[in-house]
Amino acid sequence: MNAKHKILVVDDEDDVAQLIRQKFRREIREHEYEFVFAQNGAEALSKLRDNPETEMVFTDINMPVMDGLTLLQKLEELSPLLKTVIISAYGDMANIRTAMNRGAFDFITKPLDFQDFERTLQKTLKYCQQLKDTVRAVHENNILKMYVDDSVLRFMCGQEFESSLLENETIEATIAFIDICGFTAISEREPPDVVVRLLNKYFDIIVKAIIAEGGNVDKFMGDAVLAVFKDKDHLARALRTALAVNTQIQSMEDPLSGEQTFLPKLSTGINTGEVISGNIGSATLRRFDFTVIGDVVNTAQRLQSAAKPGQILINEATYEKAKALFQCQKIGEIQMKNKAQPVTVWEVVG
Repeated sequence: MNAKHKILVVDDEDDVAQLIRQKFRREIREHEYEFVFAQNGAEALSKLRDNPETEMVFTDINMPVMDGLTLLQKLEELSPLLKTVIISAYGDMANIRTAMNRGAFDFITKPLDFQDFERTLQKTLKYCQQLKDTVRAVHENNILKMYVDDSVLRFMCGQEFESSLLENETIEATIAFIDICGFTAISEREPPDVVVRLLNKYFDIIVKAIIAEGGNVDKFMGDAVLAVFKDKDHLARALRTALAVNTQIQSMEDPLSGEQTFLPKLSTGINTGEVISGNIGSATLRRFDFTVIGDVVNTAQRLQSAAKPGQILINEATYEKAKALFQCQKIGEIQMKNKAQPVTVWEVVG
């Protein structure tokens, strides 16, 4: 079982490691903290390569091979999010000032006062968590990533943020493509302000329903919305969303020019399974889109394309997972692009 927090302690005195293990034995046993120990700066860098999830470092200043001040400088280059607390002999103010100027987060003095050590540990970890939360918030904000210059991103989060943009993972999720039927024709004959007003109105209804079920709006694609549902009961939440917006949108009637009216309907494709989640885009343009890709996503989009106005379509595999909770009607087989065999589809009706 992994510990909640991993801390690197760098000190060439063996008794420091023994005292820390003794003082925090309960926290170590309960996997609250995991301490990794090194006896000099060079060994500390090697330990960090082996333990990239390390959140903070306590380091002595005077050590053989590589001292603490040199280590501090290298840590700043290695990871701006990794915070370092200096352990110094009492009164060594010149070195303490140098350390703080090189980016040390705080300092404590020897001999170690473990009450002070623990308070400093907790304060630093809290600050590290705030930094990670900030990075995560920015990471998930597509608008910021699309429009903020990379120099601003470096200022906010350092090089590690840029590296995090390239991270990706495989997740279990449900993908929903929700399209407003017939809106292309509206956009061709109505004034731009009418088109934008209506599209934003329908999008707002769809987005509120997605958020209400804990989903994320991945992107707007013309007059369609791509939504992603993750974590517990993601398929059920996606299907509830689709049914809810169908009911709400299809009860609407909006005036158009020339005494005409528009009766909006939705066509929806939903699929569930493993998708790749990550940032896709161009470093040259400084534009990335945090999105999902894979066969599950492609199939959801093709199900939406096959759906008639008012329909919510799923494939056979999704139907098997949904049939216990949702009422579905078999539509039959359809041919899908890049699929060698016809695909059996079902309509979710309640």
